[in-house]
Formats: sequence, C-alpha cells, structure tokens
Amino acid sequence: MLKLGFMILCVLCAAATTWSTRTVDSHLGPKDLTRLQKVFVDGLSSNDLQAIFFASLNIETTDAATKEALCQKIVALHAESKLNNFEKDYYLIGAHRNLRCTAKLAETLLSKVYSSLESELGTTQEIYYRVVTHKALGVQVSEAAQSKIVKRLQELLKRDDTLSGLGYAFNVAIQLGPSASFIANRIEDAVVQADEVDGKLLQFEGGLSITALILNGVFGVSKAFNKPAPVTPEQAVKFANYLLSRRSVQTAKGAHVLIEALKTISSTEKVAPICIQLIGNGQLESQSPTLNVAIVDLLGKPLSPAVQSLSAKISVKKDNSVLAEKIQLVSKSSDKTTYVADLSSLKPARGIYQADLNADGVYKQKLQFKVLGRVKVQTLELGIAESDASAATRKQIVSFPNKLKDTLSADSTQKLLLKALLVDESNNKPISVHQAFVRLYNQETDKEIIFVAEQDSSKAYKFDMDVGNQGKNFNYQNGLYNIYLTIGDASLSNSFEWLLADVQLKFNQPDRDIKPSFVRGPLPEIVHQFRVPDKRPPRIVSDIFTGLCITPLVLLFVFWAKLGINVSNFTLAPSTIGFHLGFGGILALFFVFWLQLNMFQTLRLLIPIAVFTFLCGNRLLRRLYAQRNAKNPAGAS
Repeated sequence: MLKLGFMILCVLCAAATTWSTRTVDSHLGPKDLTRLQKVFVDGLSSNDLQAIFFASLNIETTDAATKEALCQKIVALHAESKLNNFEKDYYLIGAHRNLRCTAKLAETLLSKVYSSLESELGTTQEIYYRVVTHKALGVQVSEAAQSKIVKRLQELLKRDDTLSGLGYAFNVAIQLGPSASFIANRIEDAVVQADEVDGKLLQFEGGLSITALILNGVFGVSKAFNKPAPVTPEQAVKFANYLLSRRSVQTAKGAHVLIEALKTISSTEKVAPICIQLIGNGQLESQSPTLNVAIVDLLGKPLSPAVQSLSAKISVKKDNSVLAEKIQLVSKSSDKTTYVADLSSLKPARGIYQADLNADGVYKQKLQFKVLGRVKVQTLELGIAESDASAATRKQIVSFPNKLKDTLSADSTQKLLLKALLVDESNNKPISVHQAFVRLYNQETDKEIIFVAEQDSSKAYKFDMDVGNQGKNFNYQNGLYNIYLTIGDASLSNSFEWLLADVQLKFNQPDRDIKPSFVRGPLPEIVHQFRVPDKRPPRIVSDIFTGLCITPLVLLFVFWAKLGINVSNFTLAPSTIGFHLGFGGILALFFVFWLQLNMFQTLRLLIPIAVFTFLCGNRLLRRLYAQRNAKNPAGAS
C-alpha cells in the first residue's frame, strides 16, 4: 500500500511539473551565509551545550584562551543539561573533539560510553547517538556489536516506524555498513509521508530538523548501498524550495542541518536542482539591453561539471509574441557562473519580457525582465487664460530642460494652463506614464501643493487650475510659486522633475479670517460625557403605578378581616416555623433587591434561603398529609 502511495505521489509530482524543471529561483547567497555564520558565533557564546556543539562544527576558534574557557564550559554544561544522557554525551564528546581540547574527559564518562552498546538500547535515536559517539571517540564498533545493533534496529522499527524513528535508523545504517542494508527497503515508506505545500514545497511533519534528518538519511543510504536516488528530480526541487524558505533559521542546530541538507541534495547529480536567476534587478537599458544570468548550485557555488550550453527564447509578456526563438548566452566568468546575451539586435521596446531558458536540455527556467524606455518631452505649452474666456490665452513654449525666463502672473479671475506631449525617445510615439504631476512650491513659506495632470484623447497631458477656485487649497497665500513637472514610471530609465517657470499668484482674501488647515501644538482636550438620562415621568404617574401594585396586598388584608383567618392547623413545629420564616425572608429579600441590591447579590442570598424554605416546606406538607390521613382513614385508603 505504501509503495502504491509512493508511485501515485511521483506521478502527481511529474504531472505538476512546469517549465521550471530541476531549477529553483534562489540559493543561499553571501548575505545568508554571513547571517548563518553569525548564528554559529552566537552559538559558541551561548550556555547551550547543543548550540556549542553545532557551532564548533562550522567555525574554528583560534584564540587559545577562548578555546580553554569553552572546553571547561562544556563540561559544566554537560553536568547541568536536561537532555537524554546519550544525546548530551555525544554533544560533549563531539564539541571536545571539534575544539581540540587538551584536557582529557572523565574516565567514568568514557567507560559509560564504551559499555553503552552492550546494553539493550531503547530507541533508534539512542542507537544513532551511541554509534556516532563511538565514531567521535575513534572507537571501532565490533562486528558482534554491529550484529546486535542491527537486530535491535529491526525490532524497534517493527514497533516504531515514525518519521523520527526512520530518520535516525537511516543515519545509523550509514555508519553500520552492509549489515544494515535492509534499511534501504524503508526509503519509500519515509518519502511517501512528505507533505506538499501549495504545489511548490515538500516537507516532513516536524519541520526543518526532521526534514533534514530524513533527507540526509535517505540520500546517504542510497549512496552507501548503491541504490537509485531516493526522490525524483521534481521532488528534489520541492524539498530544496522548502529548505531555502527556512534560511532565516535562528539556532545553531537549525543552521547546521539546513546547510547539510542543501549540500546533500546538491551532491546528488542525477536529481540535484540548480539555481538559474537574473543578475541585478532585471531592468535593462534600452540603449544596451544586456541579459545577465547566474547559474549556481543551492549554496551559490559553481556547478561541477559546468553548464555547456545555455539558450533562451525571448517573448513579450503582454501578448506572448515571440521576439527571438533561440538566443545563445555566453559565459563571461572563469567559473562559468555568469552568462550574458546581448539583445541589441532585437531592438526590444519598452515593456516586460519573458526568457525561457534551457541549459544543456536538462535544466529549464522562466525569467521575467523589463526593458526600460526613455521619455522625451516633445512639446510643452504653458500659459495664463481668463476664467470666463473673455480674452485669448497667452501661451508660451518651454523646451526641456530649460526654465521660462519670464515670470508668469495670475489672479483670481484667471487660470493656469499646461499641456505637455510625452513621447518614447526610440520611436517618437506618444506614451502614457504612471505618474504625471504638477507641483507648485512657495519658497517663502516652504509649502507646496500637487496636482495630477490628466491625459486627453490626443495622449497629451493637460493641467488646468482656476486660481480663484483653488484659493482655499493655498490658504489664500499670495506669492511667488515655482512650477514643477514630475514624470515617473517603473518602465522609464530617465524619470525626471523639471522646473518649468515661476508664477505670481494673487488670491481674493475671504471676508472673515480663515483658520489655518494645520494647527501646530496640542489639540483641545476631549472631555468624556455620559449620556444624559431620559426625562422621568411626573411624580403622580409613579405614585399611581405604585398604588396599583400594592392594591392586591391591600385587598388580601381586607378579605382576611371580613372572612377571618383560619389558623387552626398552624403548629409550632420547627418545619412550620422554618417554612414561614423562609418564605417571609424571600419576600423581604425581594424588597431589599428593589431598594438597593443588584441581581448577582440577590441570587447569592436567595439560593441558601430558597433551599432552606424548600426543605421546611416539604417536611410541612408531609406532616399535614399524615394528619389528614389520621383523621380520615377511609378516605386515605
């Protein structure tokens, strides 16, 4: 059943394969490696035995005093550690070896480690740590001990075939050699349990540590026992994507297992993915459009052997039209990590393009790049017109990047006009841009106001500002304003801001003082006010309502006075007195509730009184029933 599931997983992975064949989008770059190096440095200075061990595996301490202090520190941390004995023994002995400590380890510890393989080990994890501890000490495990360990390993896997158990079993089998070759049959059982995320990532439940443990184990077993690669190329890509997504790991152990797992996948030539990515930001200048591509392994190192042939099909992203079917990229570095293609002959226009890369017919990748254009101001007219069109518009032409020599002047009866035609420098065709702003700036007050220039049907950008209507936006501040034209676009290489001219604006002042839009200083205090209570009804209404409520009680006493009260059955028995006292207490409690108590206070007092009244009332009714049966035996029967 597990084999069938593994086959189905492989088929699904193959069916989901896209053009990104055996390639990933990123790798561990210099910044990542520098950050991971800092994680190891921090691990050495920590008070965690495990962190010191993994840090010492990756960086070397050269200072003798620091090394001596660390050697003493790990012994103390070993004594204090809450880890399992087999695990902390391995970390101590491994760190002692990595640091090249001169002081010898305690004989009691060494004798315990030497004799550990003679006892019955409880888990595959314990077996793994005991075996690698012997290796760290340089002690050869005897054939008899190996046979015993292999037998015990088989027994444990029958009871515990969890991912963790399988992962440690794979890794210890590599150390045991041919006698543990049976473990190769369990590779499919482990790989089939990988979880896929968004069709792009593969990981094992338990996160980075378990995923790295199993990957290192299954790849190591396959290599040690000459078995096929444990995963397909598509699965290798997804595992690599997951590992690269965890590059921000913060622990020394996490950083170590991440690097080791990436090394393991990269070293398996038949399935190892590579990284093909653009160099730089992917923006090419239209004058010299040169496509630069980097090809490295998952750790950012040159491939061995290097890619021999790299070609690309260039197409326009917008309509998928093909610009060139096959462009050859040439290696420009001695280690063959950088490949370049000159696209000048294609004369690509401003826009977004896609390059379908093919390396040696094995590795394929899709990359997007952008060709930047250059904008040119073909014409720009600036002028002042009457708001009511009673006179002709006074227009002046300004050439880029010059400034109009004359100072314009406009009052509240006039409007400021601007019209600019922007064209592509390569073909002189009108273009649209993402940002076209007109900014008016007053140097005296250091205030500015920005307007959007809109494109008309002729694709020219226009700006029309009625001075009289815009006075409020300027706070009616008369003065000299600089006129700027700002043009910007993500696909332009020469976005600019152009000082066009100066204009003297004069606004009609309002009749009353206008409060400034922005007041500097503390805002007025906000005083919280509760809702004003609703107006109460007149006193007479309350009195009438109260009287109506009391009327039934008054009538009760009146009827009792006329008819008389039969108290012949009232006795001084405890149940009788208790019931009436309890009932009276409930009525009194309701009265107090009406005066001052809240619902929760009333319930706390009512519960014990009600229970007492119920018990007394039950006993009273039983006594009355017994008295009635005694007076009338025939009726009772």
